[in-house]
Amino acid sequence: MYFEAELKNSRYKVDVSEGRHQWKISIQKENEAWIHYEILKSDYRRTESYFSFLFKGVSYMMDVVGKDTLYTVFTRNSFRTVKIYNDEMILHESLKRGGGFGGDMELKAGMPGKIIEIFVKPGDIVKANKPLLIMEAMKMENEMRATSDVKIKEICIKQGDSVDSGALLIKFEKP
Repeated sequence: MYFEAELKNSRYKVDVSEGRHQWKISIQKENEAWIHYEILKSDYRRTESYFSFLFKGVSYMMDVVGKDTLYTVFTRNSFRTVKIYNDEMILHESLKRGGGFGGDMELKAGMPGKIIEIFVKPGDIVKANKPLLIMEAMKMENEMRATSDVKIKEICIKQGDSVDSGALLIKFEKP
């Protein structure tokens, strides 16, 4: 299971995979290296309202309450508010930012997908909120739009390309 989380204005990528005897948890803070952990299933217990586990010889008891993307986590006598983004939410956040994960002068893929149609070519001047391309991700066709008035500097993909998350799609310059 992959998701992203936001805690105290820092963004984290989290990947959890379940094995027969343990969970493997990988966490990457923005612009830092991935860190990998394992939690043995024999060190984990769940009750109706909380769960506990041993991690590096230390006992943790946690209670998690939340809805949609916002969760409150209570552990070690403190509360933490965490915003969780699953694949669909990451995509929607990315689309709200005009493709996101890039600056104002480039459009990057917010998640893996396939380029269905490109509406612009180098040299075109595009007004804010006009469509740039359609990318299929999570079995949905998503129209990516310009967030401001821009001139198309370079198209880095072509129709039919499959792209990874973070792939550079279009470079812009000021009109």
